[in-house]
Amino acid sequence: LIYGADKVPVGEDQRQHLELTRDLARRFNDRYCKGGAYKKRCKAAGFYAGPVFKEPEAMIVEGGSRVMSLADGRSKMSKSDKNDNSRINLLDPPDVIARKIKSCKTDAVVGIEWDNPDRPEATNLLNIHQACSGLPKEVIAEQVRGMSWGDYKPLLSEVVVEHLRPIQERYREVRADEGLLEDVLRRGAKDANERAQRTADHARLAMDFLPRF
Repeated sequence: LIYGADKVPVGEDQRQHLELTRDLARRFNDRYCKGGAYKKRCKAAGFYAGPVFKEPEAMIVEGGSRVMSLADGRSKMSKSDKNDNSRINLLDPPDVIARKIKSCKTDAVVGIEWDNPDRPEATNLLNIHQACSGLPKEVIAEQVRGMSWGDYKPLLSEVVVEHLRPIQERYREVRADEGLLEDVLRRGAKDANERAQRTADHARLAMDFLPRF
């Protein structure tokens, strides 16, 4: 709210937190951001005489919005999990990604299928495949039809590695110039603080906490 965000990228399990944020924004705006006195204060102080807070919308991707653990298809993948093999880290090298996927939990059922509640690991790996490849479910389902886990895991590893490759390359480029990185951080912090301060001042003005102008 303090930065005036329009959209917030979140996972499905964070939607309720964003809804709470929207409720808070709506409640504040309805209570404090109406009436002639408010408009006069805003005009005198050079503020927009409208709502102080924007109601941010959730940005949730259609595929891969909830990635599950490689060790347990019913538990969410988490960076805080003590088992490093339960997740793919953004900076994992290709050989580590391949090893983790090769050793991830699967089942003994023949064939690979989507959305079978009794096969959460199969659904999870296919969801990861879709999120990293950008391909429609129908295309992936046809591509993996008849594959064994031994055939499929190398394919999935390749898809994940190629998806992360440009991210890792860009990371290394940025980290190679510490001066540039620190400058970007300083400028970003300055811009963020200025925006936050103006929103905070606007909120105080709406509640008539600032001296009248």
